[in-house]
Amino acid sequence: MVKQRKILLTVTVLYTLLVLYFMFFAFGRGETSDNISRYTFIFMPENFISLPSPADLLHPSLMSMVGFGNTIAFIPFGILIPWLYRVSFVRFITLFFIAILVLETIQAFTFLGSFDINDALQNSIGAALGFGAYKLGFRYRSLGRNLVATAISGMVLFIALWGLGAAVDKIITKVEGPFVAITEWTDNSGHLSTGDKPDSIQINGQKIPLRYNLYGAEGGDSRTFTYKSEGQTIFSFHYGNPEPTDYSGDIRATLDGREILNYSGEVQRTNPDLFPGLSEIPLEPGDELKITIEGDMKAWDVGYTRMQYIWN
Repeated sequence: MVKQRKILLTVTVLYTLLVLYFMFFAFGRGETSDNISRYTFIFMPENFISLPSPADLLHPSLMSMVGFGNTIAFIPFGILIPWLYRVSFVRFITLFFIAILVLETIQAFTFLGSFDINDALQNSIGAALGFGAYKLGFRYRSLGRNLVATAISGMVLFIALWGLGAAVDKIITKVEGPFVAITEWTDNSGHLSTGDKPDSIQINGQKIPLRYNLYGAEGGDSRTFTYKSEGQTIFSFHYGNPEPTDYSGDIRATLDGREILNYSGEVQRTNPDLFPGLSEIPLEPGDELKITIEGDMKAWDVGYTRMQYIWN
């Protein structure tokens, strides 16, 4: 037992040094620290677990693998420490989380990284998985059977946590709802328009099918339409000068008085590849969007999708 304990202690110390190396010195941290002039502290967690989805694994990137590394690399601590010392889960995870917060703080103050609460949570989740795997696996007299059972338990717990995290993340993340076409729109003169509804229009020799509506300025005048968002939405519309045209039209859009879109018929004449154009504008509750249409310019399939939770 004494010899086994010494081996375990040696393995724990060496693995700790390896993790500390990756936390403070790997990935060129020492070189990049010379170019950092301010501390970085991230206190708000991004989501429940921050593990990449199965779709991310089909096209892996460095960032998508960070969540896996931050979790998996700390699973051994949840196995080695309770193997060495009799400790309750609450005491273990509390002390472990505090230690990780201290290391994250040192990273930030030494410019060898940043304080990121997401990293601390992922590290602690990994340690908790290891602790659970140890408790489930070490139930036999044979060391070999204990290690195999612990490894299997760890994989099962990790997959279960991954699935739970993906489900919770999907539940708490807003997605685009169905498209809602604007069938009635009031302009700056108080004139209510339902828009024209032709089957298609011709732009740059291309037949453009229309699905919902078509808005423009009658008689080549100017009309300004206003939309005030009542929620988190994505407002969208297509635009262009339909044929036949002398390219005299233009379209402008402002968001709370700030111009975000300005295209003229002359742009269409000189850059036909840009038309028909598509504008997608994210809006927050209370944002006021104004779209001014002049001359032959038209806007069609005008509407919005509301950001909503999956259960809505």
